[in-house]
Amino acid sequence: MAIEILIVDDNADIRNILNELIIDAGYKTRLAANYNQALKEIDKKIPDVAILDVKLDKGDNDGIELLSHIKSKNKDVPVIIITGHANVEMAVNSLKHGAFEFIEKPFDQNRLLNFIKRAVENLNLKSQNKEYENRLFSSYELIGNSKNIIAIRDQIEKISITESRVLINGPSGSGKELIARKIHKKSKRNNKPFIILNGALLDADKYELELFGEEKSDGSISYGALEKANEGTLLIDQVSEIPLGIQSKILRVLTDQKFKRLNGNNDINVNVRLICSSSKDLKEEILIGNFREDLYHRLNVFEINIKSLNERISDIPLLIQYFSKKISENYNIKELNIDNDDSYILNHNWQGNVRELRNLIERIAILQPDSKEKVSNIVKESLKNSDINNKINENDLSIPLKEAREKFEKEYLTIQLKKFNGNISKTANFVGMERSALHRKLKGLGIKEFN
Repeated sequence: MAIEILIVDDNADIRNILNELIIDAGYKTRLAANYNQALKEIDKKIPDVAILDVKLDKGDNDGIELLSHIKSKNKDVPVIIITGHANVEMAVNSLKHGAFEFIEKPFDQNRLLNFIKRAVENLNLKSQNKEYENRLFSSYELIGNSKNIIAIRDQIEKISITESRVLINGPSGSGKELIARKIHKKSKRNNKPFIILNGALLDADKYELELFGEEKSDGSISYGALEKANEGTLLIDQVSEIPLGIQSKILRVLTDQKFKRLNGNNDINVNVRLICSSSKDLKEEILIGNFREDLYHRLNVFEINIKSLNERISDIPLLIQYFSKKISENYNIKELNIDNDDSYILNHNWQGNVRELRNLIERIAILQPDSKEKVSNIVKESLKNSDINNKINENDLSIPLKEAREKFEKEYLTIQLKKFNGNISKTANFVGMERSALHRKLKGLGIKEFN
């Protein structure tokens, strides 16, 4: 498939020069002459590579705004910024927002082509890494001893032997896809396809094509996700992002178990087990009119809720141990030695959840530190914004010592309780208190005990 490059510049001569140069180099192009045209092209279809002029018709930083818009849709798209009004601040700002390269006008054509070549190589490398990660992902286990994970493993065992539709709720990176894969792997459909359709990554006008496929004028057929998953399992990830018009068509497929391809006349019968996942609360989406209530009830035959990593701190040491072993095997290096009780790790606000933790372990593996001290330094550098010492801000310094101490004790004991799954005896032993004294302390601080 040919690489497609979006060229955005308000100067027609430069736009045409870039267009001819890039086509001669073997790439496809799309052109935009102003901010609104560019926005329309980006929303219509994310380009493989983008070349953006900084200053268009809307303002002095149009290109930076478009760069941010592209990155919000797909952070892996390489974006080359060009400008005739360059300065150091502008260059730094564009790179800070994720630009792949920054080049001044008038530009050297060979230099620009070299940037494009490296951008395409970077794109291909990321694509290969994703393919490798998908293969690796299939072998991952659902690791943890928190009550949430134990309950989910039990749910997977029970639901896998049925044909019920499943809705998996949880924050980004928490393990929703892994749960779906486990359900498929343990089901009677395990030797049939497992297909993923990501609702958040599709263009609005591409949903039908991706779902139902197309019968082309030359007689060829483009198969959609439903046909690809026939007899197997289809995971619709981020189902909350599917437009309402497509939701009604999905509902019809669930009712009739058949559909027509785009430009097709014949019904296509399918037998697909549907699993959906969402990072948003679909009940709230129903209330604000973004999701059909009838579809929600069709999808939510069986519901699985996975909590954020911050709510299951006791799983972190096990995940560190698991990923250290797994990633060390994949890189064929000595197993990593990471302190499971590292306060920087346990106190980190894991917004990216398990995926963020795995990325940290992989970063350590790539750098191959040869001592525990160096491992600790990498962890601290990576998570420095969550260093417990950095939690002391101006508000903390403006309160009396007694209040500051109570605040710290409450945060500290809450974390330790989560770490030990609410087990008072283990928590008391770790913090060096008598069990009865810990009970009194928790009550005094207003910390609710949990089982």
